[in-house]
Amino acid sequence: MEILRTKSSTSDFFFSMAFAEGIPGERGQYNGKVTLLVVLSCVVAASGGLIFGYDLGVSGGVTSMDPFLKKFFPNVYRRMKEGTKISNYCKFDSQLLTLFTSSLYLSGLVSSLFASTVTRVFGRKASMLVAGVAVLIGSALGGAASNLYMLVFGRLFLGIGLGFGNQSIPLYISEMALPKHRGAMNIIFDTGVGIGVLIANIINFCTEKIDGGWGWRISLSMAAVPASILTIGAIILPDTPNSLIQKDNNLEKATRVLQRIRGTNDVQRELDDLLKASSISKTTKDPFKKILQRKYRPQLVMAAAIPFFAQMTGINVITFYAPILFRTIGLRESSSLLSAVVIRCFNVGCTFISMFVVDKQGRRVLFMLGGIQMLATQVTIGGFMTALLGDHGGLSKASAYVVLVLICIYISGFGLSWGPLGWLVPSEIYPLEIRSAGQSITVAVSFFFCFLIGQTFLAMLCHMKAGIFFFFGGWVALMTLFIYFFLPETKNIPIEKVEQLWKEHWFWKRFVGDEVDDSIYKLDK
Repeated sequence: MEILRTKSSTSDFFFSMAFAEGIPGERGQYNGKVTLLVVLSCVVAASGGLIFGYDLGVSGGVTSMDPFLKKFFPNVYRRMKEGTKISNYCKFDSQLLTLFTSSLYLSGLVSSLFASTVTRVFGRKASMLVAGVAVLIGSALGGAASNLYMLVFGRLFLGIGLGFGNQSIPLYISEMALPKHRGAMNIIFDTGVGIGVLIANIINFCTEKIDGGWGWRISLSMAAVPASILTIGAIILPDTPNSLIQKDNNLEKATRVLQRIRGTNDVQRELDDLLKASSISKTTKDPFKKILQRKYRPQLVMAAAIPFFAQMTGINVITFYAPILFRTIGLRESSSLLSAVVIRCFNVGCTFISMFVVDKQGRRVLFMLGGIQMLATQVTIGGFMTALLGDHGGLSKASAYVVLVLICIYISGFGLSWGPLGWLVPSEIYPLEIRSAGQSITVAVSFFFCFLIGQTFLAMLCHMKAGIFFFFGGWVALMTLFIYFFLPETKNIPIEKVEQLWKEHWFWKRFVGDEVDDSIYKLDK
């Protein structure tokens, strides 16, 4: 374990670039540096992002595979092969098919609410362990499925894993990281999501070519790999100091962990803030009731609005159904899967860029840039498909690849903004007494709209046709304005001090009062 207490020169070089020290005198900073232990903790925890991304990407890929459709959804397969009799936009419209995709998110919604209590009472690690074990069970059931019920049952277990993982992992990372590195560290989770989707697309592309038609079983079972990493990590890594104080009041252990993850013995300033936050949180018996109080109105609004808007970007239209969407516009099965791989490469690349700049440029700038980029491309794609793709026939090969390029531009905008920031911002805005409940609401809202969009998208595509891109474009315009007017900048603010920002905000101060803690403006000593 001694290796966890030190930093290698190689990791020093890389992480000094990714997690640059920032501007001297940033307000409210604590002592510490990037240690190998905190990096390892965040990377292992972010394997939960791999699980989430893999499950997002794998379902859209296997539902475009002929052997999978023939076995579980024969009616969809027959409609797809009927040629010109059915509209391009309606070939995949099946409630059973969407139930396979979206049952995971309904399960995740319910389990995320239970995860709040587990995370608060037993610690962040406990919820991460439940997540890993549940995904292992779900991937085994999916890979071995012999009927639709077994397939959906496996998806329900995956949903339980995602509910517990997405509720606890962003909190774990935010509490382990220094304020000046919190944005970059937390984006590791969304980077994991993007890489997970990319890996799923690559595996789908390869398994689709396996003779015998059983390649989809490999695709569905491979979620066990990141789940194993998360399970082992949850066993051997330390819990966060915040959690140790909150659940056990173990000040001595919390101090040791804090010193190890900060790489210094001088942690009293941060420890005092953790103790103050913990003393407040211990007076809270029901955090879900507490968050409904007027003074927590901005956190409650953000807990619901940010995940809602993140889903209404239309990203899951691309993630769930990219292979199906490309088959709709005329690409063959292999080409559609390869196109999905290409767009995910763009997403992962832009998420890495976001990780390097989020703690320098701030959250709001990336939200603005990404929103404008997504809006412009969605309107362009909608207009292009309205003009060129009718109910029958397909786009020319050149036109289909123009749509692919536009989708790459769109998804790069998402990778810069709502992709990583949709998880980062909620995880850093809640005070300790409502943190677990607030994150559960964020995850539950996210899963609810994942489920709703997943269950209705194919029907919406059938009825709205290319107009669906204008529909989501309108929401992107609205959410960009919302961020501009209502979200304060949180970069470099200690997590236990973020609540002070609402007291300065032109709108939210009427709910939370105007008493400001001047300590967030003090220079580093």
